[in-house]
This record gives sequence, C-alpha cells and structure tokens, in this order.
Amino acid sequence: MIPTTDCGNVILMSVADDIKMNAAATFGKQWTVRDGLVVPAATDLKMTNDAVRFETATILYADLDGSTDLVGGKKWEFAGEVYKTFLYAASRLIRKHGGAIISYDGDRVMGIFISKQQRNEAASCALEINYAVKNVVQTELNKRWTTDFNIRHVIGIDTSTIRAARTGVRGDNDLVWIGNAANLAAKLTALSADNPTWITKRVYDYLDAPQKKGAQGEDIWRKWKWSEHNEDEIYSSTYWRSFT
Repeated sequence: MIPTTDCGNVILMSVADDIKMNAAATFGKQWTVRDGLVVPAATDLKMTNDAVRFETATILYADLDGSTDLVGGKKWEFAGEVYKTFLYAASRLIRKHGGAIISYDGDRVMGIFISKQQRNEAASCALEINYAVKNVVQTELNKRWTTDFNIRHVIGIDTSTIRAARTGVRGDNDLVWIGNAANLAAKLTALSADNPTWITKRVYDYLDAPQKKGAQGEDIWRKWKWSEHNEDEIYSSTYWRSFT
C-alpha cells in the first residue's frame, strides 16, 4: 500500500521506511496458528503472522554432492544435465512415497512427509533415491557422455514439530518451514557422501523392520555420534532399494 495525504497526494516511502514498517508490524505481534491436515501452498497463508502447524512432520533434504567442482570443471551442459536428472529423480521419488516438494535450492530439493508412516516413507524414499542415482541416472549418463564422473549425493532426514509461515514481498513470496527437522535435515547433508543417507535417532526409532533390515535380514544402518551437533546419535546407510 502506498500512503496518501488527506488531499490525495502520494507520499513516496523509502525502502528503509518500508523495511522498518514491516519489522514493526511483525515483531511481537500475535500469531494466528492452525493445525495442518495437508501441506499448504503459499497462498493458503497470509503475509502477516499466520502459520500452519504440524505436530510431527518429517523433512527430507536431497543434496547433490560436489556441485562446485562439477560446475567449475565440466561443460555447463553436462553440469546442467546432472542437476536436472538428479533433482528429477529425487523429486519423483518424494512424490511416489507420499511426500510433498516444498523447496528447490540450487542443487538440492526439500520434501515433507506428514502421514502416520512419515518416517518410514521418508527412509524408503532415501533408499530408492540411492538406487536411482547409482543404477539409473548414472547408467544413462554413461551411455551419452564419455566421462569418469560419478554422481554422488547426500540425504538428510529428521522429524519434529514444524510450522509453515509465508515470507517475502508481495508478488514474490513463498513458505518458510520453521522447526528443528528443517534445520537438522539440511545440516546432515554436509556429512560424507560415502554414506548417502543420514537420519537422526528420532527417525531411526520409528522405522519398521523393512526400513531397518536388508534383503538378507542384515542391519543396514550404522550408528554415529554427531560431533558437529552436541554428539547427537545419528545413523547412516549405504544401502539402496530397487523400485519399478
């Protein structure tokens, strides 16, 4: 809104005034919060302090590893095709497992799962992404390019209470996801791609046998202490699961 005088003359507001007005209208103001039954779109929330709350939601971040070297050392067409095929595979499998895609950020995609089996769905999704990257996308890349490049990725999964709020400016805004799971799932993707899937104990403790055991009944997860985050107990896996 552009303020006017009583005479109808337009008062031009500086950018600094606009930012100050937004901060004053946001800090300390009452929030309107409702429980979420479905993943909202940005247009489902107001630009004011309005939020949708999920008592428990599971966040999956899938991140392409080594993208800086990829872009710096390969043809842009090659790098672009790696980006596109990796993000397509991850996104397609997030949806296959009942998740919703809530953000793309460069070489990564963020998905959310809110069903009763959300942790199992997210873990199954991660194992299938690992299969897709190594056995489908990489295979197709090798058919069309002469290269020794291997696609590597890292997935982080955590679960917590999550709230969605709308942020940005009018005409250019989106949802921000507020909660431990959103932050920690992203941080897990900074860990080694030698173990493509990383989950927190909060996820592991809810996994059913099919997500904990391999085809021969072997344990597919390795326990670690997360030195970068209060020595939290986390788990990694190199396992993959095929799909049709």
